[in-house]
Amino acid sequence: MNSFLWTVKRPAPYPPSYLFGTIHVPYTRVWDYIPESSKRAFQTSTNVFFELDLTDPLTISKLTSCQLLPNGENLQTLLPRDLYRRLKRHLDYVKHMMPFWMTADQRGRGLYADYLFNAIAGNWERKRPVWVMLMVNSLTEADVRSRGTPVLDLFLAQEAERLGKQTGAVERVEEQCHPLNGLNFSQ
Repeated sequence: MNSFLWTVKRPAPYPPSYLFGTIHVPYTRVWDYIPESSKRAFQTSTNVFFELDLTDPLTISKLTSCQLLPNGENLQTLLPRDLYRRLKRHLDYVKHMMPFWMTADQRGRGLYADYLFNAIAGNWERKRPVWVMLMVNSLTEADVRSRGTPVLDLFLAQEAERLGKQTGAVERVEEQCHPLNGLNFSQ
């Protein structure tokens, strides 16, 4: 119950397959709540497939590129002036607050507030509005404090690689990007 784990049983001698519903949050927020049955299914599996291959630099590069507005457009010309100013003021506030939001552990690992801000919000003026909205939603003190901790999908992918499991992805970056990039401005 409540494991987010589905088992697909197959006739012998084939092993079962599992589907596990993950969430894109730092794994430390949810790891203690993942049932042992889900952890056991992961441990005993020889092949593990994820939504996207978050360990592949090309995947990350494509995800970054798909967020950009086409033809050199930018948000300043796209958004109403008042909304753009409010967004810019908010991002300036976040940039100012980021050093206070960071943890001692983050600083101890060599993270700097400017680097972290640019990693999250860099090139924001060139991003499509839907991606800026998602970015702004992740610029909270709690989310900033958890930066540097892999999200559950990435943690499991790193564990699968460490354990020598066969890994792969069930989606391509385009399948993630096109639905969001297909939203019109009013949406």
